[in-house]
Amino acid sequence: MRPLYLILFFLYCCILYAEAQVPGFYMREEEKKVELPIIVSNNLVIIPLSINNGPPVNFLLDTGVKTNILFSKTFGNYIGLNYTRKLDLVGADGQVILTASVSPNNYIDMGPLEGIFQTLLVLDEDFMELEQVIGIPVFGVIGYEFFKYNPIKIDYDRQKITFYANDMMKRKPFGFKKVNIKLDNSKPYISGKIKQTSNSELEGKLLIDIGANHGLLLNRETTDQILLPKEHLQSDLGRSLGGDLFGFVGRTFLLDINGIKFKDVITSFPEETEFSYVIRESGRQGSIGSEILGRMTLILDYNREKMYIKRGETFSVPFEFDMSGITPRLMPVDEKTIYVTQIREGSPAYEAGIRVKDEFFDINNIPIAFWELPDLIKLFRSEEGKEIKITMKRFLDENPENFELKEYRFKLKRQI
Repeated sequence: MRPLYLILFFLYCCILYAEAQVPGFYMREEEKKVELPIIVSNNLVIIPLSINNGPPVNFLLDTGVKTNILFSKTFGNYIGLNYTRKLDLVGADGQVILTASVSPNNYIDMGPLEGIFQTLLVLDEDFMELEQVIGIPVFGVIGYEFFKYNPIKIDYDRQKITFYANDMMKRKPFGFKKVNIKLDNSKPYISGKIKQTSNSELEGKLLIDIGANHGLLLNRETTDQILLPKEHLQSDLGRSLGGDLFGFVGRTFLLDINGIKFKDVITSFPEETEFSYVIRESGRQGSIGSEILGRMTLILDYNREKMYIKRGETFSVPFEFDMSGITPRLMPVDEKTIYVTQIREGSPAYEAGIRVKDEFFDINNIPIAFWELPDLIKLFRSEEGKEIKITMKRFLDENPENFELKEYRFKLKRQI
């Protein structure tokens, strides 16, 4: 019996070893849960990590992507990544083709968590432009791999993530509402009730997208029930890997997620592109982004296809869109530089005389060095009638030393 016992023991050890080698994220020590600090910027979740014992970098946590992405081939080469093949990626605008190199079997260190055998899609051309939009250097995106085995709680108010053992969410946590999710192509979807007006209602399939900083996004090409509101603005809807996304912004009367209701929601209506067929094929009508999700504490449990939500500290804060007309961007240079990348014609800032390429010098007598980009965006959404005084650098030619300082005053005005 001894040889049979040894064979069975050997097979048991092999099974345990094989299970431990499945790609995924795991606790270093056997615990019921561990907490990780995060950075919340514009309601986006940024998590520090290191790859293959390289230097620490920031990654965006994103339920809207299937595979981990590294934005910088330069950084990938620096930490010695191995590449096996190339892929073509279609940008979110449906027009720009991006090439990426596939790097398998990487180790990701998150302190009490470790990601083993992680594949990275490494963009062949460095794309480090998210810093311009959110004000924090972001080197890549962590997606489905982080969520696939374990319940994850995101507490935006405390700026903490709780990573639970996979058997820890068998019952609904106290104080939370349960929402059924459906995983489709490794992305979580829910059913939500959308009232664009008080007398219209649409039951929509909506992507839960914590990596997008909109509130509600509705794709008009998916159904004729989605209509552009009478009061709307044409706008840049955000930055993606394929470039800037354009469309319209308006308000939706009500979004109901299993009894948790959001009123007068700022809603994005992107223009139809060559990429729109992918949206139609997914069967979804839109997505819920971080401007809504960041007002709650949420738990995502992919294994049981459940999401648990409860109101956060900012739940009752009214939804507001920019009231200045300025789209600011951060230029990633040593000395902080924030400039005007777009300005809406007819807006308060435009009427005051501010133009594209003007560079912020001070705001309300506070030098720009003391401002963070998210705080500036928050100021421009803060309060109708609030007076803003801005000193700008107006460049006279291509020489960066050749400029004049110009002072502007205007009052914020709600336009939708």
